[in-house]
Amino acid sequence: MFNKNIKLVIAGLIIAYAIYQFTESYIGNGIMYLLLSLIFIFLYFKNEFILLAFLKLRKQDFEGAKKWLAKIKKPSSALVKKQEGYYNYLHGIMVAQTNMNAAEKYFKKALDLGLSMNHDEAMAKLNLAGIAFSKRRPLEARQLLKDAEKLDKRGILTEQIKMMKDGMKKSQGPKQHYGNRNMRRR
Repeated sequence: MFNKNIKLVIAGLIIAYAIYQFTESYIGNGIMYLLLSLIFIFLYFKNEFILLAFLKLRKQDFEGAKKWLAKIKKPSSALVKKQEGYYNYLHGIMVAQTNMNAAEKYFKKALDLGLSMNHDEAMAKLNLAGIAFSKRRPLEARQLLKDAEKLDKRGILTEQIKMMKDGMKKSQGPKQHYGNRNMRRR
């Protein structure tokens, strides 16, 4: 894996060589080099290891995703800010089943760094709501659930949000009504 700045330098050098090819009347070569430079520019914004980890997660291969993420040694220097958010987001998803404290830390850091897509942000907040509720912080859980519902514009997480709300209602138990305390007994 190249550092994010090295990717830009390589792209710049390839573009410079493409311009040289254009000046030498090798138009086909110049176009090919410009297209090649687009790969490095794309990889600057979308880290290759994070993309491969997402592919492994789609197949439910958590160990494979961990291996790809482990190849990123220093996320703060190797990744753009949003990609560092996704790095923490993926770690949060992977450890959510085993270590809620670590998952909470990863999800909060991912939200602080920012995620590109609304449904990813909604998923992180939904997971944080579940963690907050399990730690007996129902007010925080409700707020996070509300935020997740607002962010889920496509309705991808509607069912999970509904299940979480139902679970929260069931755990609170039925409300008891004692009537008006000011009423006189007969």
